[in-house]
Amino acid sequence: MNQLARRPEETPTAPLGRTAPHNVEAERQLLGAILVNNEVFYRVSDFLEPGHFMIEAHRAIFEKASALIRSGKTASPITLKTFFTGDDKIADVTVLQYLLRLASEATTIINAEDFGRIIHDLAVRRNLIRIGEDVVNVAFDAPIEMTPRHQIEEAEKKLFALAEKGRYDGGFVDFSTALKLSVDMAAAAFQREGTLSGISTGIRTLDEKVGGLQRSDLIILAGRPAMGKTSLATNIAYNIAANYRAEEQADGTMKTVDGGIVGFFSLEMSVEQLATRVMSEQTEIASHKIRRGEISEAEWERLVAYAQTSQTVPLYIDQTGGISISALAARARRLKRQRGLDVLIVDYLQLLTGSGSKRGSENRVQEITEITTGLKALAKELEVPIVALSQLSRQVENREDKRPQLSDLRESGSIEQDADVVMFVYREEYYLKNAEPQEKGTEAWFKWEEKFNRMRGVAEVIIGKQRHGPTGTAELQFNGEFTRFSDLIRDDHLPVRMD
Repeated sequence: MNQLARRPEETPTAPLGRTAPHNVEAERQLLGAILVNNEVFYRVSDFLEPGHFMIEAHRAIFEKASALIRSGKTASPITLKTFFTGDDKIADVTVLQYLLRLASEATTIINAEDFGRIIHDLAVRRNLIRIGEDVVNVAFDAPIEMTPRHQIEEAEKKLFALAEKGRYDGGFVDFSTALKLSVDMAAAAFQREGTLSGISTGIRTLDEKVGGLQRSDLIILAGRPAMGKTSLATNIAYNIAANYRAEEQADGTMKTVDGGIVGFFSLEMSVEQLATRVMSEQTEIASHKIRRGEISEAEWERLVAYAQTSQTVPLYIDQTGGISISALAARARRLKRQRGLDVLIVDYLQLLTGSGSKRGSENRVQEITEITTGLKALAKELEVPIVALSQLSRQVENREDKRPQLSDLRESGSIEQDADVVMFVYREEYYLKNAEPQEKGTEAWFKWEEKFNRMRGVAEVIIGKQRHGPTGTAELQFNGEFTRFSDLIRDDHLPVRMD
């Protein structure tokens, strides 16, 4: 029997003998409206696909009609008939008779888009059933190499993809609409504190260079060890979370209007170490004193007061080491779904693993490529900026001028290629400290001392790449005792004192 011979009413059943969600009449009405007026197709083509139809024959009709209309030809019962064989039957009638019946029974084309949405939503529900069945079946018969955690990650990935796919928006927009979106963005920046188009880092000098952290951007923050890249990332994360402010919308959802909810993947440091850094920065108590308990009663009271006032700061930390890019993506999706998410920070990129089980230098370049591509795709999927920290190669140490360059990014050119912004943290003070001449009082030593004093506490954030702005350097103040970055104020820029 031909595959189209099954009657439309004969539908697959869901578990426990229940019929899978479907609406045969909505499918008929939409197909009939398209055959009567091909313009109807463009009302649903952005979100409706052949696979969304429950009835197999209806899928074939929609697919063939779509191909005809997209090629600039007319889709009608007569033109569609030629794409079916002569012995094809639908509901015990010939294909031509069934197509003519669809066209004649189409009551209206006004509600065609509504019919399309009904068909789409019912298809989503059927997919939910299918995912649920897959979860059950795999749990019963999982191969040895598939861990339960891997199965959970796969299920979350499928659910998030189902939630994001096939939304009713999308497609071309006219220029007037694009202008309105641009003006709305400018208005939001004008009203936001700091007048930025992106999320403020809390450091004015840096914001002036990059315009804040832009939605869907992959931002690479790189540096050699001891330059302070983790400290800068921690400062930015806390600044954004501490400034979080949201407003309730008409539909009951919350919209971020300032700051943001931050997810922080700390692959190298524990949550205690990260929290200690933040506490040191905010209370101006050296982190080593906090760890050792070498604090006064007044300092202890400051710590307690800070802890009490920071209970509601929306900064969420995941300290899992050696996490895979797929697991990271699954956890980020879960955080956005459950708590919300405005900024994601990964410390650091080289500690992530790819999906492959083999690890080796010959595969590391491909693995890094997979990781950076995955992070960029995740930034676009979640519509949040992702700040990923990265190590630099040792070749920096072999140059006289040790300021980093794009070519210093380790292991893969994909880091530079996939990133929207690349920033380097550089502190000349670190190198000068190790270059002190042995003989004090000499001309060389006095030159060194003058330069060292001038660069003490100064950090440079070098913007090596920026898709939507210029490159350049932002000079910041770095306080190593409290691991804090802030705006730089030089002595020669201080206002004149009036005695």
